[in-house]
Amino acid sequence: MSGKSLPLLAIATRNRGKLREFKRLLGGVPFKLTALDDLGVDFDAEETGDTFELNACSKSRDYAAATGVLTLADDSGLEVDALGGAPGVYSARYAGVHGDDEANNDLLLAKLANTEVGSRSARYRIVIALTDPATMDTVTAEGTCEGEIGFERRGVNGFGYDPLFYVPQHHRTMAELTPEEKDALSHRGIAARKLAEILRQWGN
Repeated sequence: MSGKSLPLLAIATRNRGKLREFKRLLGGVPFKLTALDDLGVDFDAEETGDTFELNACSKSRDYAAATGVLTLADDSGLEVDALGGAPGVYSARYAGVHGDDEANNDLLLAKLANTEVGSRSARYRIVIALTDPATMDTVTAEGTCEGEIGFERRGVNGFGYDPLFYVPQHHRTMAELTPEEKDALSHRGIAARKLAEILRQWGN
């Protein structure tokens, strides 16, 4: 099958780091991955749910209906045990402005200023939703990655809370891992591999 004949799969994000990761993780599926901007989508679907699954499914359905293209959307975030699971679904806008990674990391460090080593356990959690615009049927895949919150930023790879998210088995933060190392253990990598199996079945 030639590249031109591949059906489209819209990746519903404007986060360039996240888009790069999805393109890397789903590189072998029988679809041509495209971004919202390339499809002329000029609105941002609302995230009003109180769970990752509700937000992912809502975004996936909204964008699938708008584009008429098979659409993948995710909602993901950081859950810090010492903060009762916060920031959770508010991770991207923890400090008030959506996508301000620096401010979000600053606020997280401030919130944990008095939290000692051994009490800084956390996890990344994700739900990815895939919606077929012909039927509006939606399937989901989930992934989690356990770690700890460090005391200072380390590393320049990744995005979001990666410079603070320490991975004990690698003795490095997520932002210090290579893309291949991150893909192997990250919440997004785990969920994307599950979804890739579904996409391969749908594409055959």
